[in-house]
Amino acid sequence: MFHTLRRPDVLVVTLAAAGILMVTMGIRQSFGLFVSPLNSATGMGVATVSLALAIGQFSWGAIQPIAGALADRHGVGAVLKAGIVLLAAGCALTPFVGDGFGLAVSLGLLASMGSGIGSFSVLIGAAAQRLPADARGTASGVINAGGSFGQFVFAPLLQKLIQSVGWMGAMWAMALAALAALPLVGRLTAPAAATAAPAAVPGSDQRLGQAVREAVKDPSYLLLHAGFFTCGFHIAFLVTHLPGEVDLCGLPPAVASTSLAIIGLANVVGSLFAGAWVGRYRSKHVLALMYGSRVLLIAWYLLMPPTAWTFYLFAAGLGFTWLATVPPTAALVGKLFGTRYLATLFGLTLLSHQIGGFLGAWLGGIALSRFGDFSWMWYADMALAAAAALVNLPIREEPLPRLEANAA
Repeated sequence: MFHTLRRPDVLVVTLAAAGILMVTMGIRQSFGLFVSPLNSATGMGVATVSLALAIGQFSWGAIQPIAGALADRHGVGAVLKAGIVLLAAGCALTPFVGDGFGLAVSLGLLASMGSGIGSFSVLIGAAAQRLPADARGTASGVINAGGSFGQFVFAPLLQKLIQSVGWMGAMWAMALAALAALPLVGRLTAPAAATAAPAAVPGSDQRLGQAVREAVKDPSYLLLHAGFFTCGFHIAFLVTHLPGEVDLCGLPPAVASTSLAIIGLANVVGSLFAGAWVGRYRSKHVLALMYGSRVLLIAWYLLMPPTAWTFYLFAAGLGFTWLATVPPTAALVGKLFGTRYLATLFGLTLLSHQIGGFLGAWLGGIALSRFGDFSWMWYADMALAAAAALVNLPIREEPLPRLEANAA
């Protein structure tokens, strides 16, 4: 599975990108643990806190194509450093806010945009341009696994910090952890690493605006967006409101943090398999299988008694596909349009992902406030996952004729 990463220069690029994503995603995916402490300390209300985190879901996605375009035009290093500093600033400022507007600015904009800049579109795009073609699929799986491992590490650690030093201290700890990722940027963008990938990219004479216009007219690209929208809805709903679901079942907060950690650990395995499967099977079939499995898992969860082990098994099953959708989605964008503007074009698919994420986080808070539980959200999640499985099947995986001609 990993023989394509044996070259030292390839391994350094891959692990540096995975390390950055471990920190940015580990922090971002743990924000849901702060919903109850924030509500108790400020009296904002769950709906207000959920709206701030929903804004964060959207801004995390909205910044990705912008960050990708800046990285494609001006280089990766400065863009990633700016994102890490923004993430740290947003976390550090959150303890000083006392209303919904302030929370929307600190966590919803600053922290989430910083995390988005240091996330999939820039990191996978940078790695793809620096790695040989035969290593990209496996590398994307390892990078993605880094983000999932971050969730495994950060969720239980932050829950312990919240309980021991309070939610404010935990926020400041996240800010310091973000800044600790800055040295990895240099390893990812070192001059030696930049020469690791041979070859010019087919179609490299095309301008960014032309590439975007070409992509948004492609039906396969639009279908990919539709499926990824559902993925965002699903993940944002769970990562934001799983602690609330655990509380509704009368279980202790540790069950929520342990479940989030299990999701992260299971997705390490799922991401590595997804990266390997990209080189062996059609990416659209891998995506359809992942989305379809979520329908069955949610149905199983709803039929089971609300115990800690139900949550742990549910987390393990969902975790296998949690963000393992990223490698095949990025691979499809690369197959269709090449790697020259992969950071931008994949960033746009992530924007669709986070529009779904905004709705998943926000509507979850509304459902809880209005109905007292999340039943309707679970049903909506199942319906959307089934639709996502179907819309991926007609996607074309062959490159555009222009790219085939240029490669020839």
